[in-house]
Amino acid sequence: MSLIPVEDAQSRLVAAATPIRRTVSVPLREAAGRVLAEDVVATRTQPGFDASAMDGYALRAEDAAAPFRPLAVIGESAAGRAFAGRIGPGEAVRIFTGAPLPEGADAVLIQEDATRIDDGSLLPTEAVGAGQHVRPAGVDFAAGQTLLTAGTLLTPGSVALAASGGHPFLTVIDRPKVAVLATGDELVPPGAEVGPSQIVASNSYGVAALVEAAGGTVIDCGIAPDREDEIAGHLDRALAEGCDCFVTIGGASVGDHDLIGKVFEKSRVEIAFLKVAMRPGKPLMAGRIGDMRLVGLPGNPASSMVAATLFLGPLVRRLAGLPDRPLTRPAILGADVPENGMRADFMRSTARLDEGGSTVATPLSRQDSSLLSIYAAADVLVMRPPHAPAASAGCPCLVVDLA
Repeated sequence: MSLIPVEDAQSRLVAAATPIRRTVSVPLREAAGRVLAEDVVATRTQPGFDASAMDGYALRAEDAAAPFRPLAVIGESAAGRAFAGRIGPGEAVRIFTGAPLPEGADAVLIQEDATRIDDGSLLPTEAVGAGQHVRPAGVDFAAGQTLLTAGTLLTPGSVALAASGGHPFLTVIDRPKVAVLATGDELVPPGAEVGPSQIVASNSYGVAALVEAAGGTVIDCGIAPDREDEIAGHLDRALAEGCDCFVTIGGASVGDHDLIGKVFEKSRVEIAFLKVAMRPGKPLMAGRIGDMRLVGLPGNPASSMVAATLFLGPLVRRLAGLPDRPLTRPAILGADVPENGMRADFMRSTARLDEGGSTVATPLSRQDSSLLSIYAAADVLVMRPPHAPAASAGCPCLVVDLA
């Protein structure tokens, strides 16, 4: 299978995916950022009573018409402590914002438009109309009204609306379960003693963080040695545990010790692609077994993280039901770049805003795919299309955000 363009790979892996069908009920405090799986219908009317919109005095509007005359203040209505009586002609009740409007009143005279007299009575200084400064019952929503529809991305505002509608829990699309497996005889976990031929496994931590940021739940499979049976065992366990995605790191190329392709073939994985025309990240595999997606990331740190940014993150967002994000956005080159070859190049770059608010992206001086320090220092990837001509600082470009 030959190299395929980045756009084709995106289509085969991401665009072909659909949100998972599992749902889960979560407390409101855990609902923000999730995708609603069921409509939310109000269990109550909000507000449940006519309420004051201002601090002032509840009264009959006809009693606050010129010529003004004193009104007897017969009580107080505060939020949570309603006035129990009824307002009659020539009477008023001191009222505060959010408090229930007493029976018999039809308006609120704001306190700035009233003068208190020494005997405790009230003298209006401005007229008020019926309904003025009153929030009618149900002005926000009524019981039985659909407040939020399935598929809604829950923002802080929508969570607050659900709470106001009387819902302490919401049914949302479950987080995709993503199994992450690092492979290679040379790998040891952080903090372990590193032998003369070994390196610390770092990619899986970055990939796991990316998966969680995209809305997934990570199942850490640890490190597998370069043995087909070990890798296949992890694949089988991911299937048995109902994982939505199985991600391997390393071993995706074509060397004698690159075993992911062999395992995928023996496990009868439906292969979507094996190599992508991109730099870094060419040895990238993808496929599926039933409903479980498989992604074989390359082992070099920058290659792994760039490929995960371009493919795994968007895939997890799609599985989680989250809205797709544009892969690239416009920017301006901060330095000259040479002509590009046959593969799309994703150059690790720093970014800043110029005086006009445009993003200026400057490729870092070293672009070796093994350099994790360079990747960690980057803010964006400058995307250079295949066969792009040389470009000068100040020319427009496209960038991929890394955060």
